[in-house]
Amino acid sequence: MSLDAQAAFEAAVAPYRRELLVHCYRMLGSPHDAEDLLQETLLRAWRAADRYDASRSSLRTWLYRIATNACLNALQSARSRPLPSGVGEVFTDPDADFVPGTEVPWLVPLPADPEAGAVERSRLRIALVAALQLLPARQRAVLLLREALELPAAEVAAALDMSTAAVNSALQRARTRLAEEGVDPEGQAEPPAQQRAVVDRYVAAFERADVAAIVAMLADDVVMEMPPMWNWYRGRADYGGFMERVFRTRGTSWQTKPVWANGEAAFLCRRDGEPHSMQVATTSGDLITRLTVHADPAVFALFA
Repeated sequence: MSLDAQAAFEAAVAPYRRELLVHCYRMLGSPHDAEDLLQETLLRAWRAADRYDASRSSLRTWLYRIATNACLNALQSARSRPLPSGVGEVFTDPDADFVPGTEVPWLVPLPADPEAGAVERSRLRIALVAALQLLPARQRAVLLLREALELPAAEVAAALDMSTAAVNSALQRARTRLAEEGVDPEGQAEPPAQQRAVVDRYVAAFERADVAAIVAMLADDVVMEMPPMWNWYRGRADYGGFMERVFRTRGTSWQTKPVWANGEAAFLCRRDGEPHSMQVATTSGDLITRLTVHADPAVFALFA
């Protein structure tokens, strides 16, 4: 194709780049893999541009089909990226030894602008993305195509080379599994300002090493996990016990910096000035319902 044609193609696909990246991320659970698959999607689309038929589907739908199939191909040789609370047994002793899980490709959070639309932020909630990783790849693809594009089952079937009955069955199984995980795919993320206000209060208590104030901000069934460790805890008592352990064994000299991840308020955490973790908080009202502590230095670097 000519340079003019290439420029026209790039201008046509530009409005869909961000949402395609989010789609690939939700399929794969890794920002780096999502970026690679976005580039592969656009390359495939460019090579097939002369065969695109606008009378058969919109450009957006066509691009999503290419992206989804590229992700499915990638997932044939790659493992899903869960979080510890989705695949491991809960720990009940806050003083238990840390159990490294470096053999698992854990979910990596996606840097996300708080100014992103409410729909994007809701679809990027870390609990939802983590739950999606527990679904078989085709169930994941069916759910996302039906959710993001609201495509009829017949069109999803054509895009994924499945029967319509198989698509409907996969969709029902996917929704059932998410319900079992306590995740509502239609749930809405808290407004950014409200999230940040809650997390700022949590961070202030954390920097004071005030365990009582931290516990007062937690939901009864709060989850705290820390990939790449298998250790994870549920409930205010064990969460508080773990925080007492942290301050007892790691000291109280902590510094934080606010960031945003997966459409949720987060913060970088340093201990005595040295990088420690990137922590993502999920809020509901004035309470923390989940804290995901990413202790992998590569995740800290991604956000720093």
